Amino acid sequence: MGGRENSDEAYVLDLCDEVLGEQGLRQHRFDWLLGDAGATGRRIRLPVDSYWPGHKLVVEYREVQHDQPTPFFDKPGRLTVSEVERGEQRALYDARRDEEIPAHGLHLLVIRPSDLDANSRGRLQRKDRTGDLEAVRGILAATRGTGTSPQAGWARDEDRVVDAFRRWLVMEGWAPVAPTDRHTDIEAVRGAERLVGEAKGRTGEPGTDADIAYGQLLRRMTDPSPDTCYALVVPSSSVSHALRVPPPVRSQLRISIYEVTDDGSVRMRA
Repeated sequence: MGGRENSDEAYVLDLCDEVLGEQGLRQHRFDWLLGDAGATGRRIRLPVDSYWPGHKLVVEYREVQHDQPTPFFDKPGRLTVSEVERGEQRALYDARRDEEIPAHGLHLLVIRPSDLDANSRGRLQRKDRTGDLEAVRGILAATRGTGTSPQAGWARDEDRVVDAFRRWLVMEGWAPVAPTDRHTDIEAVRGAERLVGEAKGRTGEPGTDADIAYGQLLRRMTDPSPDTCYALVVPSSSVSHALRVPPPVRSQLRISIYEVTDDGSVRMRA
């Protein structure tokens, strides 16, 4: 079987169906989730990967092309209805889903290849379906707030922080790119500028994790260019710990602190 039915996306959504005990509505379209207007002024309804009305849950499976340039999917040089290349439009539409779905009272869960057993190219191995099923069960339990450990919830909160910061970067004119170091949480460019970011979610040891994050950023400082800056991105509960490093030191290292609030807003902290 080929096509969408045998894709990694379908595999992940089948696992979600099994955990939830209900078949989701694949490629569902809401009247309020719209793309940009074309030359005729018509706006198409954007699909979501799957929607479970009984759980008020939307799941998006975002493969590597959603987070890094992929020429096969992006078709560089070919503009879309939004007057941008496909890679940028994909980021804009992902950000729109991330904003509009919760705003309409639904839960949005984003699953990525790294959440399951995937190879270096982001393709799922599918060698251990039981293990993948348990991973999805844990992700869904953390989202619903039941049946999981605090550590699992904290891991998902880091994803929330990264996703919110990525949306904010796009709105500020940055383009997320494939990290130079595969351990970097997020990397983006804007003209000649490059930003390298380390993110932390809610944690039981915010002070220790902030110190670890600074150390991780120091290891990323391999580019002497003054156009490269660094970001420590944390939830509101960790801001005070991130700010313990004196401002002159952060300025010397070109590190800025970004706060992600509980409602997903992002602001730079002095």
